[in-house]
Parts: sequence; structure tokens; C-alpha cells
Amino acid sequence: MKPLLLIDVDGPLNPYAAQATRRPAGYTTHRMRPSGWTETKALRVWLNPEHGVELLALTEWFDLVWATTWKGEANDWIGPHLGLPELPYIDWPQMHGRAPRGTFWKTQYILEYAAGRPFAWVDDDITTFDHEWVDEKHLAAALLLYVDPRIGLIRPDFDALADWAAAL
Repeated sequence: MKPLLLIDVDGPLNPYAAQATRRPAGYTTHRMRPSGWTETKALRVWLNPEHGVELLALTEWFDLVWATTWKGEANDWIGPHLGLPELPYIDWPQMHGRAPRGTFWKTQYILEYAAGRPFAWVDDDITTFDHEWVDEKHLAAALLLYVDPRIGLIRPDFDALADWAAAL
């Protein structure tokens, strides 16, 4: 069984924290209205189509899963722009709630979803507390890859994921 690659959208795929006036090179701008978006103005999302190519190449080693607050809507709004097929997603029992010992709220649910299976997780909210929690609670191999939300996923990130999976 392949390890899971758990993919956050905002930060890794959508570098939302980049300068608002400068779209990052290689990215296209999309205006979206997912169901949770209540603002009058559509949400600006930057996506790089090459990320889809890179993620599909990683399916040699991983099973891809959305690990985002977009949940299943990532299949409607994000995946098509990246050329990704419909992916399973983590249906968070609770979003933005309290989390154990200073961890990010997603971390406890990531471990539940992985259910002892090796996984790599890319997110812009991973901290030392999350690494410690996963090391203590998850017996299988795990790679927690922090992605700068001003930059998004870059070549060394994809290389690190492939190298980690190949070494398992």
C-alpha cells in the first residue's frame, strides 16, 4: 500500500500570502465562490498548472488526498485547474477548534485519517508541536512538510516528497 500524500490548498497550492499586487510567476488567477465563502467579492486564488503535473507524477509513490478546509469542494474548484482527477478528502469533524498540546487543529484528524499508514503532509501551518505530536502518536513513517504561504510548493518540495517516498 502506498503512503498518503495529504495536500492543503491555501499556502501550498494557492500562495495566498504573496504580495497581493504581484501574482507569482507561473500562476494564474481564478475567482471562486466556494460554499463557505461569504464575502461579496469572489475569493482570489492563484494556482500553478505545473503543480498538477508534479502531483500526478508523485502518484507513482503516493495516494493523493485533499487535506484542506475546502474539503470535497477542492475537487470542484481546485483540481480541474490543475488537471487532477477527483481525489478523496478529509472530512474534518470540526474545523478551527482546539487542538492538543499546541498542535494545529488539523493534526489530530490527520493522524485519525492516516490510521497508522505512512503519510506525507504539506501545509503552511505545521509547527514543531505538530512534529512532536506525530512522532509520539504515529508509529508509521511520516513527513510533515511546511510550505511558505508566500511562495507555495516549489521544486525542492516535490523532490523531497519523492525522495522520502522512494526511501520507504
